[in-house]
Amino acid sequence: MSYIWPMVLLVVSNTVYQLCAKSVPKGINPFASLIVTYLIGAAASLVLYFVLGSDGNLLKEYGKLNWAPFVLGIVIVGLEAGWIYAYKAGWQVSTGFIVQSAFLAMSLLLVGYFIFREALTWNKVVGVAICLVGLIFINLK
Repeated sequence: MSYIWPMVLLVVSNTVYQLCAKSVPKGINPFASLIVTYLIGAAASLVLYFVLGSDGNLLKEYGKLNWAPFVLGIVIVGLEAGWIYAYKAGWQVSTGFIVQSAFLAMSLLLVGYFIFREALTWNKVVGVAICLVGLIFINLK
């Protein structure tokens, strides 16, 4: 179960996320919307830290930080804004995520190989090729 529940959380969260990103009002500046999003996210994170945290010493936890959370904060803004702008530009929920995921899979295959020294197997290469073929079928009119 410890292997499955994170994927369930990701699928449910991603589904609701895409619904919300597509539902951001067209007339609002995406960054004004994101300010509210991140205030709610910060409040929820604070509550969850104390509810699920072990010792409740937030300053001690901050002493363990490295560069990653700071860059992640910037990257998350890019992700959120990218989806809001994609939907405002007319991308459909049913295809936008699939197109993004296929290119993301290719990118992460390279990141895994070059940065984390993960194995680049034929199965992975064939999987990426299938993703590319899938993109052709998705974009046929």
